[in-house]
Amino acid sequence: MSTSGEEPQDRAIVRIAAHLPDLIVYGEFCPERPSVDYFDGVLMFVDISGFTAMTEKFSTAMYMDRGAEQLVEILNYYISAIVEKVLIFGGDILKFAGDALLALWKVERKQLKNMITVVVKCSLEIHELFGTQELEGMDIRVKIGLAAGHITMLVFGDEKRNFFLVIGQTVDDVRQAQNMAQMNDVILSPNCWQLCDRSMIEIERIPDQRAVKVNFLKLPPTFNFEEFFTKCMAFMDYYPSRDHKNTLRLACMLESDPGLEISLQKYVMESISKQIDDKQLRGYLSELRPVTIVFVNLVFKGQDKAEIIGQSIQDASVHINSVLRNFRGQINKVFMFDKGCSFLCVFGFPGEKAPDEVTHALESAVDIFDFCTQVPKVHTVSIGVASGTVFCGIVGHSVRHEYTVIGQKVNIAARMMMYYPGIVTCDSVTYNSSNLPAYFFKELPKKVMKGVADSGPIYQCLGLNQKVMFGMAYLICNRSEAYPLLGREKELRYFRCSMKEFLMSNCSRILMYEGLPGYGKSQILMEIEYLSQGENHRTIAIALTKISFYQKFYTIQILMANVLGLDTCKHYKERQTNIQNKVKTLLDEKFHCIFNDIFHVQFPTSREVSKMSILRKQKQLEALFMKILERTVKQERLIFIIDEAQFVDVTSWAFLEKLIQTVPIFIIMSLSPFLDIPCEAASAIIKNRNTTYVVIGAVQPSDIRNKVCLDLNVKGIPKELDLYLVEGSCGIPFYCEELLKNLDQHRVLVFQPIQSVEKANVSWNNLFKNVAKPTEMLKSFTLSGDGGSEEVCKLAGGVRLKNLSPPASLKEISLVQLDSMSLSHQMLVRCAAIIGLTFTTELLFEILPCWNMKRMINALATLVESNIFDCFRNGKELRKALKQNSASFEVYHRSLSLKPAERRAHRESEALHELESEVIECHIIRFCRPMMQKTAYELWLKDQKVDMHLKCARFLEENAHKCDRCHSGDFIPYHHFTVDIRLNSLDMDSIRKMAKSQGFKTEDILSKIEVMRKSETISETSSFEEIREKMLNFIDVVIAKIRPAQEDIIPLESCQCEEILEVAVMPLAYHFLALGENSKALYYFLEAASAYLLLEDNYMAYTYLNEGERLLKILKKKKSLSHTFESAIFYNLKGQVCFNMGQMVLAKKMLKKSLQLLNRAFPFTFLSMFFYIHVEKNKHHYYMNQQTPDSSPPGKKRLAQLHQQVNCFSLLWRIYSLNYFFHYKYYAYLAALMELNTALETQDKFEIIKAYLDYSLLEQLASQNSTWFKYEIMAMEMTFSIPLKAEGIEIMAYLADTLGYNKFLMGHLDLAIDFGSRAQKIWGLLRNPYKQYKVFCWLCRSLYLKIRHKQLIQVLGWLWDVSVAEENIVSKAFFYFMCLDTMLYSGFVYRTFNECLEFIQENEDNRILKFQSGILLALYSCVAIWYARLQQWEEFQTVFSKTKNLVPRRTPTALYLQGICRYLEAQALHLQKQMEGQSESAQDSGVELLKNLESTVAQNITGPIFLPRLYHLMAYVCILMGDGQNCDLFLNTALQLAENHGNMLEMCWLSLNREWWYSNSDLNKDQWLQIVMNLPTWECILSGKVKVQDVQKNKFLMKVNILDNPF
Repeated sequence: MSTSGEEPQDRAIVRIAAHLPDLIVYGEFCPERPSVDYFDGVLMFVDISGFTAMTEKFSTAMYMDRGAEQLVEILNYYISAIVEKVLIFGGDILKFAGDALLALWKVERKQLKNMITVVVKCSLEIHELFGTQELEGMDIRVKIGLAAGHITMLVFGDEKRNFFLVIGQTVDDVRQAQNMAQMNDVILSPNCWQLCDRSMIEIERIPDQRAVKVNFLKLPPTFNFEEFFTKCMAFMDYYPSRDHKNTLRLACMLESDPGLEISLQKYVMESISKQIDDKQLRGYLSELRPVTIVFVNLVFKGQDKAEIIGQSIQDASVHINSVLRNFRGQINKVFMFDKGCSFLCVFGFPGEKAPDEVTHALESAVDIFDFCTQVPKVHTVSIGVASGTVFCGIVGHSVRHEYTVIGQKVNIAARMMMYYPGIVTCDSVTYNSSNLPAYFFKELPKKVMKGVADSGPIYQCLGLNQKVMFGMAYLICNRSEAYPLLGREKELRYFRCSMKEFLMSNCSRILMYEGLPGYGKSQILMEIEYLSQGENHRTIAIALTKISFYQKFYTIQILMANVLGLDTCKHYKERQTNIQNKVKTLLDEKFHCIFNDIFHVQFPTSREVSKMSILRKQKQLEALFMKILERTVKQERLIFIIDEAQFVDVTSWAFLEKLIQTVPIFIIMSLSPFLDIPCEAASAIIKNRNTTYVVIGAVQPSDIRNKVCLDLNVKGIPKELDLYLVEGSCGIPFYCEELLKNLDQHRVLVFQPIQSVEKANVSWNNLFKNVAKPTEMLKSFTLSGDGGSEEVCKLAGGVRLKNLSPPASLKEISLVQLDSMSLSHQMLVRCAAIIGLTFTTELLFEILPCWNMKRMINALATLVESNIFDCFRNGKELRKALKQNSASFEVYHRSLSLKPAERRAHRESEALHELESEVIECHIIRFCRPMMQKTAYELWLKDQKVDMHLKCARFLEENAHKCDRCHSGDFIPYHHFTVDIRLNSLDMDSIRKMAKSQGFKTEDILSKIEVMRKSETISETSSFEEIREKMLNFIDVVIAKIRPAQEDIIPLESCQCEEILEVAVMPLAYHFLALGENSKALYYFLEAASAYLLLEDNYMAYTYLNEGERLLKILKKKKSLSHTFESAIFYNLKGQVCFNMGQMVLAKKMLKKSLQLLNRAFPFTFLSMFFYIHVEKNKHHYYMNQQTPDSSPPGKKRLAQLHQQVNCFSLLWRIYSLNYFFHYKYYAYLAALMELNTALETQDKFEIIKAYLDYSLLEQLASQNSTWFKYEIMAMEMTFSIPLKAEGIEIMAYLADTLGYNKFLMGHLDLAIDFGSRAQKIWGLLRNPYKQYKVFCWLCRSLYLKIRHKQLIQVLGWLWDVSVAEENIVSKAFFYFMCLDTMLYSGFVYRTFNECLEFIQENEDNRILKFQSGILLALYSCVAIWYARLQQWEEFQTVFSKTKNLVPRRTPTALYLQGICRYLEAQALHLQKQMEGQSESAQDSGVELLKNLESTVAQNITGPIFLPRLYHLMAYVCILMGDGQNCDLFLNTALQLAENHGNMLEMCWLSLNREWWYSNSDLNKDQWLQIVMNLPTWECILSGKVKVQDVQKNKFLMKVNILDNPF
């Protein structure tokens, strides 16, 4: 019942009536079925051609933003206008048939003449509405046929569902009239032309036809059509009267009537009823959806009068409905076709998708065919079955519409039904997807079918009554030597282990692999079949299908046919001979006829067998088979392999259970999870002590990459494609294959020779040209392309993989899962899909309509249990889970079964409660399958999506900023002040106050600290030592005050920015993109890129900058100040990415472009540079002599610009310092000076301190004069003046950190250690492991050079702990670099070489490491040195070639310089090998190496700490080339510098090498191999087993192999 005040359109009865004609809504029918009614009327058949082609276009659309909604809009643009016109003229829409409709004007016979005139007028006005229109590139045509006369209506159905049909000559006439019509024609049937007022209609005769074509109405001048129309409508029972003149249809005003509502609901499909009952899912039913169409046509004997054929249609409909209901199919439409009655049946409607849909459809079709052929009066039954994507949705007007299906597959099913009468036919898609054996089908000759361009192969479904064909149950997959089984080593180990146990024992073994479809179970079994081949054992492999389950003893029948050798016999006589030979000693000849039925042979039937019961025959057969197998295993071991073992029939399971207890046999099975509880025998086998039950997991990301390279026959794929396939496939091989097919179908993939990629000049577009390559294991399997050239795969231009629509096959899998859920769970999944692949529980709760928290948690727990979602406590857990897929594992069913049943039941009841608790604790939820998210997302309509995206955006923007520990600012300083991007009215300060504090509250702790007074700051007369002591003491005081009670320095909670980036910033960008808010989307893409740069992920920063670039081009037309600033940020970030990648020319270009947009140009010429220097010097002098700022601080927008300028200048001076040409040092000086002046303009003390320290470092590196000291002191003084609250302590930590790093570069190692040890403590206490690990890196280098081993190992331990806790790949890489260095130069082992090498090999393709030029260079170079020292030159060349590719990517960082020093050392060792081999190019290589060493020394950026090693190498190259004088010079220089720095490690090695070279010892002697074999571990040194003094002797002495020693 409706509530008072409910709007008419909201009443359930009105919504139901909108799906039905007035003929049914107001009809009074007897309850008997079938029932018949007779009346007169005019019929109009309107056909709108062109929509089928449009459906096909949208269903194969490449992107998710094209599809059902656009089709609904276009379709209903036409149909709703036609419906409205028909209703205005008094018509009743009887049926919608796809893109056509049938309308009725029901009147008495004497009114037909006038009513035909009204209908003709209506038809002509319909044509005037549209004329000829072309929409979306499609030609849309409207054709109309009219007929009048006697009409019969038949109502039929069962207690749950009713249908109606209009039958008779008039119905046939209107179809024929429409078929004759061309575009914009109105055709009158012969009877209609006879009954009409001919004086009113101008017609045109159609040759050889009695029907006529209407040209126009020729109304007399005095004729008043309005009066005429009003009189005609007076005879229409349900035309709205004057009281309802603004109502199109009286049924819109129906009052609630429960009885009528129940009666009408029977005429509506169940899917529609659900939609009407559940307002929450309104609009859910219109979509492009993969379904299976079953078109059934019944042709009757003789006349087709309703009273004659009514009962036949009734019987057929009841049976069809009952069959479909079992498999979740539905009858969508019933109508009288050109020949007979047709039922349009559909499997896979929204909410009704089921697994094995195609198989069920074919089974249903065969069942329906068998039944209907027996129905009286039915002459011919024809059924067409087709599968594919069609439009399923509501078509029509708001007051009259129907749920219908439109698409090429609907047409194909209908055409097959008509062109192949008397059989069940299906298309090739249905055939391939059926999971039925091939012998159930027969390919039919092709026919040209109207309206079908290319149907593909057509098959007849023969049904389930055909004899089993031996030899057709082999494994489906084919094994290829050129195509390895990827990622399944663990699964094969289970086989090898079980096989070994089987061959060594006299017991049966069972190995069962369980996995969902698509995991590659059949491929595993194919590989096992190959591996199991051998002497003295025989392998029999079969594959089952769903039909096998319903055939008693089928599995054993097929296995025994193979054992007896019947599978290859072509004739029954050959089978008989084989049987006689095998059983002659086991069975009397008179009993041979027992094999007749099971093996299709024709032995004479004996009297004894004829008297046997079926059960006795079965037992006799089983006993005989057991004897045969017992005898067989005595001659050879038997291995049975059964694919799809979930289809083993119950009788076969029972036999197998007895078999494994009686005969030693090895059975290997693959199976999908049982849908129901397995039978008793199957359960017993699973729980058997000799059964190994393995649940197959997904393959790992590297295996997916290997598979793609193998499938595409390429040497590499783009990183973007790799990420898309790894994420989209979830490690499931079938998913990967379908995604690849989809990309190929849309021509996304482009192939090109690998050489063209490598030779390309570096530009922004190919900056990340490094492709994801297959692992070393796969190299022997990949083939070369045409002509022997190797190829790589690329993506076509403009392709956006993120927005690609999922393949129909994967979408179907997701729809099956969705439709199996309750409506509320479906709603939750759909809401989550709007948020994205990853979302937070807080946001989900925000957008769920009218849900409470308890309900949401319960639903989430259920969906997590169903593997729809995964839940994670934080972003760290999520990132860890994404790195690798879940592997296969063994399930111990026997031990589980031994536990008491009560406890098991209790445990199951508690499982969901535990899961709910886990969900409550979890903050982040992620879809297990990206395809589910995409599929659920596509179910929303456009307006709904906009509303939901807006809700998400409003919620997320409150959190889209740095975490509280990082003071909640923008990732790009002051960014939000320059662009109007906020949806909410709150300002950022309010948001910060609202945000929950997650960090370490230092304000409370530090309020007690006394800040240094002015009198206590540094005086002008203070000495360097006094300043040093004062600074270190002050830092110690700060540390003492803020140190927690515990001594552990590993942070308890780290920065949350990465998590915020993943769950707030990036999603927010995409929400704004979906809303069409490009400027806001650009803002967040730039924020995301900046955040990823802070996280050292250059590739992801590059990715989001490319997204931003696309938006910048769109926004280019809207020139504004904010757009200019966004462009400046864009180029600044691009410059940072290029800088980190070592592409300095490109970086310089980008940074200068950014400065230009910021109105702060940098000079391009040498002359203008001096002018700029003069200006900046004056400006700097003004700032430095200013006592207090004479102006207020800059505004927020100005600060945003200044921060960008500071960043540009900071990078520019480093870039210029890389070049050793003299004039470049002036450019570097200018850039540093401009950075300093800009920082001073900001009046931001932190920025000023950073600029002071940068300028000081430049002065030290460039000139070594005393100016630098002044700026260091100013930085210290400013730090002392800052209140020591949270931010003040961070500045203190930064100062100690940077001073320590600078001192390390300059070779002041003791000071570097003092500052570094304190900096790491402060960063640790502030819970900033990211900063802390950076300090660890250069701190352990300082300790390493000072040979402070104990402290070094302590710091390395901390570094390892931080790396593991934070899963930081860069810090872990540096850790292994230090481990390699300790082996090479310190003389002991902390982590073994093999462990270091394994780390490199596993992570060399890591996107962070791969695009950091310094660390990989250092790692590769160390490995190359290791191999060179051991004279393993082949391995050396492999690693060294990788190293050479990284050298050109120069970055002005200590990490790169460490790497380049190792690289040059590896070159020097290779030079020695060339000299030893008397290579012709040795001398040239030596000269070139010496030049490289000299240029590295000459670079301004090369810190003095690296000079001893560089001079050491120069000395070595000189001695190799016979230049003793320069060798001596370089050795002395190196020793002097090392002594000045306190570089004990280099001094020790230099002294040993000098003594070695100057002595008369055999300079070609190699002792390194012996040293390596005896390198002590750190534990041995710590325990005292090895003395520290002895460790110092474990040095590699550089060999000299010249004839005359220059000394």
